Amino acid sequence: MIILEKKVAGLSAKSLERFTLRARQAVGLSGRVNILLTSSAAMRALNFRFRQKNTTTDVLSFPSEALFNGTEKRTFAGEIAISADIARENSARLGHSAALEVKVLTLHGILHLAGFDHERDNGKMARKEASLRRTLGLPSSLTERGEPGQHEPARSYSRSALRSMRRKA
Repeated sequence: MIILEKKVAGLSAKSLERFTLRARQAVGLSGRVNILLTSSAAMRALNFRFRQKNTTTDVLSFPSEALFNGTEKRTFAGEIAISADIARENSARLGHSAALEVKVLTLHGILHLAGFDHERDNGKMARKEASLRRTLGLPSSLTERGEPGQHEPARSYSRSALRSMRRKA
């Protein structure tokens, strides 16, 4: 499910859904992925609620419980929340479209849903992301941009972040 609370020029729910499927297949992630494209204020609230960090961030990942309880075949992989505002800022700074930046953030989130963690893996996620980025025709990956601590998975299991955001909308 794709929820576009904030619109990004050149990006539709359908095109993001198609990209997400391609990225999931490239990563080898089974299971459905829900994506919320929202404001920086909403991202700040999610970051505080699930990570106790009172700052905005560009992408948060909420892996399914199945990732952590040993279930191999998952029908639901997890959820990703992306700040449309930060995607626009990044795209202007980096010289590509905001739609392309949302796809970079989506790939980064999908890697977290697949269990990668650039904070603790000695560059494994960065190498995988750089390779997939080339395969998927994307510009530089987040881990190559040197933004430590910004993209750690949120790992909340009691409640779906996207469902709680939809209820507030």
